[in-house]
Amino acid sequence: MILYSVTVNIDPEIHDEWLAWMKEVHVPEVLNTGCFSSNKILRLLDPPQEGITYSFQYIAPSMEKLKEYQTNFAPALQADHQNKYANRFAAFRTILEIIA
Repeated sequence: MILYSVTVNIDPEIHDEWLAWMKEVHVPEVLNTGCFSSNKILRLLDPPQEGITYSFQYIAPSMEKLKEYQTNFAPALQADHQNKYANRFAAFRTILEIIA
């Protein structure tokens, strides 16, 4: 299984509205792709920079399913986020193999 982690540092001025949108719109859209079996939303307690930082973690059953997501769904979903919150966040993605 593969863990796909998206870490986002968000501007505190828009935090509440952004987090509601992430929970109500974006994360459900990601899960509705059928590429992930579950997810978690975590808040970093000791972020390395100013702002508020979250880790959105999605579990894919295989690398093939993650690649399907990245090819067929991620560009549009990431563009929606970028268009809505341009210049108000920083994000990076990490792919990890679940060993145990």
